Amino acid sequence: MTDTAALNQKYFNQIASDYDRRYEKSLGQVEKEIKNARDFIGMRQGGRALDYACGTGLLSRSMGEDASQCIGIDISDSMVEAYNAKAKLEGAFPDKREAHLGNLIDPSDPSPAAFSDPKFSNFDLAGVGAGFHHFDDPALAARRLAERLRPGGVLFIMDFMPREIDEGMRSHGVTHHGFSEGQMRSVFEGAGVGGEFRFKELAEPFVMHNANGDGKHKSLRMFFARGSKL
Repeated sequence: MTDTAALNQKYFNQIASDYDRRYEKSLGQVEKEIKNARDFIGMRQGGRALDYACGTGLLSRSMGEDASQCIGIDISDSMVEAYNAKAKLEGAFPDKREAHLGNLIDPSDPSPAAFSDPKFSNFDLAGVGAGFHHFDDPALAARRLAERLRPGGVLFIMDFMPREIDEGMRSHGVTHHGFSEGQMRSVFEGAGVGGEFRFKELAEPFVMHNANGDGKHKSLRMFFARGSKL
């Protein structure tokens, strides 16, 4: 496990139990945006979705009406527990939604044995909801996720536009301070998922209410990017 992965694991284990309550307004805003972007994302109706760095399941819940099954993977065992607890509460576990502990983007482990089962491949969509800026190597992450897609499957990334560097966020596992359209296009094309590439900045900023648990709010510009596997 890289140092960044260890930081992410530690940080998200710490905040998992309070995550949905702390960011309730922000998560509700993003869930609505994703649901309204179905045509933009373009996942096949009734397809299977991989929700990577799934957290408590924001992307899975947002895509749930279109997907026959969502499988989450996260490096934080506490987030996996929270995801599955919510899925059980909503009657979606395990057939509709289920999360697993693991890491698909470890540079030293290109084919994790834990995810060798066919159910972890041939997805119609692989998505990362606001987790790309936590990855050491976004290009590697895109390639690894693309490998899990069926031909024509969609890679979907939701993250933040370039913003002011906040060194304090490094302790939270943040390695990148936003991405431009050009950067994302290059990442998608390099991973072989540049087909019908689309990128859009959301009209409304993403407001992180009580961002650091100190009562202060942070406003960030957010984007959606998608591309199809060639």
